[in-house]
Amino acid sequence: MLENVELLFHSSIRINKGVVIYIDPYKIEKNYNDADYIFITHDHYDHYSEPDIDRVRKSETIVIAPETLSEKLLMRGFKKENIIIVEPYEKDIVGDIKFETIPAYNTNKQFHLKENNWVGYILEIDEIKYYFAGDTDITEESRNVECDVAFVPVGGTYTMDFKEAALLVNEIKPKIAVPVHYGSVVGTIQDAEDFVKLLHPSIKGIIMMK
Repeated sequence: MLENVELLFHSSIRINKGVVIYIDPYKIEKNYNDADYIFITHDHYDHYSEPDIDRVRKSETIVIAPETLSEKLLMRGFKKENIIIVEPYEKDIVGDIKFETIPAYNTNKQFHLKENNWVGYILEIDEIKYYFAGDTDITEESRNVECDVAFVPVGGTYTMDFKEAALLVNEIKPKIAVPVHYGSVVGTIQDAEDFVKLLHPSIKGIIMMK
């Protein structure tokens, strides 16, 4: 399920399965300019990074992002027809990729407000559902996610910590869970390791970023 899926850094993920998809590209090391699709969860600098988007985009890249990024993307030179603006609770198809938007927000802090309409994504690729939670706490919406692979933040402070992330994953029961959002802005590899230790034995925890 994780073949040709890379956790590059922080919450930045690259998928190459017939098409090349980036989720929240950040700290990209060189110019790849190979993205067919870029999914952005929200407009904080470690998720919406214009220099890193420029390193992966090409002339006809399609970008999927919340409304708060609409004007920024146009000013960055994306064609209007190549920008798909999303809100929570949507289901859509881009190319051959089915995707769904899940609200991503804080419940006990003020960094990611629900009214911002920021999102996580469920992407269905080759009949596998990948959940990219974005920056979120445990919410009613995230507790109802159905997926095969879950990428969840574990660093705390701005998102769930590793204990909360494990509670969520143990409830939604994916086959594989991957910790993200640590090792840079907040959180450590220890958070990722502790997260994996708390998972139900039926769920395979995989640390993709050392």
